[in-house]
Amino acid sequence: MDTSSYLKSVVEQTRTFAEWVDGREAATPVPTCPKWTLADLVDHVGATHRMVTMLVGEQLSEPSKAFAAYVPAPADSSQWGAWMSDGAAAAKQAFDSVADDAPVWDPSGAAAGVPFWSRRLFGEASVHRADAAVALDRQYELAPEPAAAALEDWLDTMTSRGYWENRSDFADGMRGDGETLHFHTTDAPGEWLARREPDQVVLERTHAEADLTLRGPAADLLLVLSRRRRLDAAPSLDLQGDRALLDRWIDHMDWVSD
Repeated sequence: MDTSSYLKSVVEQTRTFAEWVDGREAATPVPTCPKWTLADLVDHVGATHRMVTMLVGEQLSEPSKAFAAYVPAPADSSQWGAWMSDGAAAAKQAFDSVADDAPVWDPSGAAAGVPFWSRRLFGEASVHRADAAVALDRQYELAPEPAAAALEDWLDTMTSRGYWENRSDFADGMRGDGETLHFHTTDAPGEWLARREPDQVVLERTHAEADLTLRGPAADLLLVLSRRRRLDAAPSLDLQGDRALLDRWIDHMDWVSD
């Protein structure tokens, strides 16, 4: 997927999200984010749209201005739908106005800029729509290829140098001696080998023998690895190898679950 495709999906998924949450009870719990209410979830998604819109639209080289311009969600939940849809549309306009190589700050540590943020907004939309689906008892669907792309975003973001350096709990939990985990989507192209090293998690797009292999439909892999569905609730997934390695991995995949 390219920047345009990512942002098209962000707008489409946000439209669905907005329809689900509009006018709903703000205090509704979000089981997949135990410390959040529905209001917190809406606030996070919509505020992220606006922060990224400023970062990309103004081509900011550091994030303080965008962070300081945080815009909370409306207190009246009947305004949530329009607020979320407007934020996604503004984000798409911002990306449409810049080239992929425009210099924009991002937290990955790889100076990925505009492409990083287009994929990250897509990944956020894909995962947080799953949160809303659980909270509101809605059916979550994501086609195989977009689900594989969202999984790529999740794995790449969570193993980035920036994440390692800024989350000491993740770094301490993921330090290893070469232990390997292989994730394989069966309904769309996608294979990843994660290797735990003392100073980083190395992620490769390859097929290889591993200490732990988890394979199955892309959407199910996405939901399990992002902690949006328990492994025992995803019978379509096939696990081979050391289950403890997977449990430890999932325990530390908590960027947006708290």
